[in-house]
Parts: sequence; C-alpha cells; structure tokens
Amino acid sequence: MFSNQEHPKSSYYAATANPHGTWPRLTESIRADVCVVGGGLTGLSAALNLAEQGFKVALIEANRIGWGASGRNGGQINTGLRKSPQELIAKFGKQRGKALFDLAEEARGIIWERVEKHGIDCDLRPGNMLLASKPGDLAWMEEEIACFERDMNYQQARLLDRDAIRNEIASDIYHGGIKDSGGGHLHPLNYTLGLAKAAQAAGVQMFEQSAATRVDDDGAKVTVMTEAGKIEADYAVLGCNAYLGALEPRIAGKIMPIANFVITTEPLPEAEAKALIPSGACACDTKFVVSYYRVTADNRMLFGGGERYSTREPADIAGFVQPYMLKVFPQLAGKRIEYGWGGMLAITMHRLPQLGRIGRVYYAHGYSGMGVAITGIAGKLIAEAMAGTAGRFDVFSQIPHRTFPGGTLLRHPLLVLAMLWYVLRDKLP
Repeated sequence: MFSNQEHPKSSYYAATANPHGTWPRLTESIRADVCVVGGGLTGLSAALNLAEQGFKVALIEANRIGWGASGRNGGQINTGLRKSPQELIAKFGKQRGKALFDLAEEARGIIWERVEKHGIDCDLRPGNMLLASKPGDLAWMEEEIACFERDMNYQQARLLDRDAIRNEIASDIYHGGIKDSGGGHLHPLNYTLGLAKAAQAAGVQMFEQSAATRVDDDGAKVTVMTEAGKIEADYAVLGCNAYLGALEPRIAGKIMPIANFVITTEPLPEAEAKALIPSGACACDTKFVVSYYRVTADNRMLFGGGERYSTREPADIAGFVQPYMLKVFPQLAGKRIEYGWGGMLAITMHRLPQLGRIGRVYYAHGYSGMGVAITGIAGKLIAEAMAGTAGRFDVFSQIPHRTFPGGTLLRHPLLVLAMLWYVLRDKLP
C-alpha cells in the first residue's frame, strides 16, 4: 500500500501544492554532524532546529518530501495531546501533566511562528471544534474545560449546547461541543514543503528517493546506509513514524501503523461553503472512529472518516468515505467528489507520542493523530537534547511506552478485535 514514490495524484493536497522542485538522490558517501531519516514534519522540524543551532545536517527521504502522513493528513491543529488534561494529571501528577500540556501548546505556537518567519503559504486559519456525538459527552466536556482553566491556565475553550452548536455547523446530529479559538488548520503538504525550503536555506543537505536500509551505531558514530550511498554522522534522528518498518526493531512494536482516508468535494458556491461552518473552523467528533472535516480555502468540503482495519486501500476511497460525510452534511448529496486519498499514521498504546534515544540515535513517532503540531515540538526537543539540554526532551522521553500485544506480527489482528468493540460502542446511544 502507498508504494508509489510520488505524491498521490488522487490527493487534493498534491493537486494544490505550491510550486516546488525535487531534491537529488543520495549516490555517494558524505559526512554530517546529524543524519535525519524522514522528510516529513518530524524530520524537517529536527533538521531545521539543528541547523539553526549550527549543526551540519543531512536529511534523507525514501520517497518525496512530505510523501507520508505529513502531506496527507486532515490539517487540523488541536489543543493539547490525545489524552485529556484530567487524564494527564491522573497519570503523571499536576506538575508533569501541565508540563506536557505546555509543550503541546508551544508546539502550536511553533506553527504560527514558522509560517510568519518563513513566509509559508499554507492557508493557515484559526479555530477548531470538538463536537459531541452523544448527549453524555457534554458532562465530561464541561469538566475538561474547567480543568483547562483551573489546572492548565488555558482560557480559549468554551462549551456550547445543542442550540449554540447548530449556529456553528450546519448539521443536526450533534448535542453540543467545545469551540476552541486556540486551534486551527492548514494545508499540510504546503506547510511541510515550506519547512523543507526553510531547512535547505538554513544549510540542510536534502535527498529524496533515498530510503535508509540500515542504521549502524558503533558507539563512536552512526552510519546510515541507502541503496546507493551512505551518511556517517555523530548522531541520527529517526522521523519515520508509520513508515519505520524494520529499520529499528527495538521500537517498532511500540507503534501501530493504521490507515486513514480523506475526500474533498468539488468547489462549492461561496455562500454554500460558508454556511457549512460559518466561523471557518475545523471540526472533529467524539466517536472513537473519528470523523474530521473543514472547508478549504477554495471552498471545498474536506472530510476524513470511516473505520478501516486493513492497511489496504478501499477499491473506491470516495465511495468509502462519502457516506460518513453525508451523515453529517446530507445537503452535500449530489456534490461531486473530486479527490480521495489515503495514508498511514501511527498510534501508541496510550495515545501519547514516543520520544527517545537509543545510543546515538534519537527518534520521535506515534503522534496518534496529533502530529501536525506535536512534530514541531518533537524536532525542537531533539535539537535541544543533542545540544546538551535534555530536560524538556525528558518530559516526553520518560513516559513509559508498552509494546503492542503480539508485537509487529500480531498487532494488526488484535487491533481489529479491539476496534470492532469500539465501533459497536460508537453506535450505542
């Protein structure tokens, strides 16, 4: 699945990408301070931060820059981490829970800072909503907002009842929700390409079509091999996420690659597009198998949703996702679906990202659907740690992560069983 080395032609993001060239294939042996493996948001963030600190950085990407989840996702910038503030405090205590939340907030700020500093044209817009799929959701939403305000010093989220949410979204299926002015959304591929240009301008050597085949750490240096070349470096960074494969077996079982699918409609008349979500915010619901959506800058509905328990694409992605869109917006029946694409993301057992270090190799992955923002702080923390200040890196790296039951061999069959239960729970009142 997803083996084509070019950006998928069926992707709206690829079709509307800013003009960009290509980077060469690695065909020789070179030396760098740091070799970054992965040309997505994790790798680019790490490379840019490291270059800004004076490191000589070389980055290799197996396909094209932004080819993976970084160039295919829903583009949403949400609040905090996948765990609620109450869960963070219960698991880690108030001080460390707030430290994790604060780093996630810093991650969101990084996006706005990078876009402004480097002039990245990526349709960045403020605002997001979390929509209550069940009446009972409103009780925990109220508690969550209270915890945001009391324990996280976060004041930008407010609770809306059923009548109020109907003014925010042209759908009758929700029971209320949280409107958050601190979030936002963007064109993820254009943001990724903008970071790549910024990294190159900062001195990063960039290589595409250069898959890492082996990473050797002999204790004194790291050697990263590709089919046609190699990079010797003092350190390496693995920013592969769902596409890690067998490159580092000691951490591969800590993440689960899962498939995700998105569609976009034809451009809608401006009045119709505006009426769907008048504020221009992005939105997602509270189902375990989440639906998420937003109106694009050119007035299309971009919608991701539906459950899929295989890494194989549906034969008809548009036909697979469209029914979920029509449950939310039946008024879009008859609108042409112009793009439908898929990609892989990675989750961890407890849905918190995994940052760590093995010898001279740093890594970050498992963002569990929150990677648009969290990748930015992950790259920054790796650069800090490599420069000798690991305190903030350790806020994440000291989180214990469990291996998925069955490891890399049985994790997908076991996921199917677990997901079937959660799908059933989504359908209960």
